[in-house]
Amino acid sequence: MARIVTITMNPAIDVACVAPHVRPTHKIRSSAEQLDPGGGGINVARVIDALGGDTLALVMTGGATGTLMETLLTESGVPWQSLPIAGRNRISMNIQDRESGLEYRFVPEGPVVEHDEWASALTMLETIEAEWIVASGSLPPGVPEDFYARAAAIAARRGQKFALDTSGAALRAAVSAPIHLLKASLGELAFLAGRPLPDPATRDEEITLLLRAGNIRKVAVSLGAGGAVLGGAGGIIHSPAMPVDECGAVGAGDSFLAGLVLGFTRGLSDRNALAFATAAGAVAVATYGTARVDRRHVEDLYRTWLGTAP
Repeated sequence: MARIVTITMNPAIDVACVAPHVRPTHKIRSSAEQLDPGGGGINVARVIDALGGDTLALVMTGGATGTLMETLLTESGVPWQSLPIAGRNRISMNIQDRESGLEYRFVPEGPVVEHDEWASALTMLETIEAEWIVASGSLPPGVPEDFYARAAAIAARRGQKFALDTSGAALRAAVSAPIHLLKASLGELAFLAGRPLPDPATRDEEITLLLRAGNIRKVAVSLGAGGAVLGGAGGIIHSPAMPVDECGAVGAGDSFLAGLVLGFTRGLSDRNALAFATAAGAVAVATYGTARVDRRHVEDLYRTWLGTAP
């Protein structure tokens, strides 16, 4: 199978827990604490590995929290390689409020990364062997906004397919680079459009504009309960959401991206790869913790879709 290498410039140790209720100024007693190695590219690699794909996670790690990150990655069984930094990796907190059913997510911005440190990641991409390079997640302070554009250019020069999932200035700076697959949320797509996208027609119009610009081959947009869409040379297709009992949304978008790229490496059509990705995202939503998926559950949902698809 094709190798999929992911890069995570701003990883996080994700702490998930449950609280009876969240109140200001009160001491909140939590339970069911769970630690996961997190951050976009790590989540993608974990899901690809869980689904039987060949992957390697390139991860910026530093400080005592970086040591813990490396331990969690090793325990997860995902192949990984460190890109060392002097700063400490961040810790994110996800709290499920039992009383309201709401999920609270606290996400620090991450450590300052020095020039030589982020430049080493680009140097690594100049030599790493892979069919796909998947860059997912935010950029920490100190990393230039065009980092992902530079990474995409390296992948294109080496004949690799580049997939990107990011937001804000890093997203805007990257869309003029050669990208095989751009994954966005509806909010991120609206950010690129510079206007609201209140209906499927305006959403599809923006996807079409991105594709016509010529730098991006495919655009996938995750819509939560609305499913997902994928635009490419063959037009725009839609996959409805797959019904599951929701436990938490952390890592669902990364799980979707992992399923989509893995589907492409397995030779699935755009329609079937989108359905497989939707199944992976649904299972992540149905599972407590960050980007935790069960292969059998994903494949069962996908097979059910195949049996009912027109």
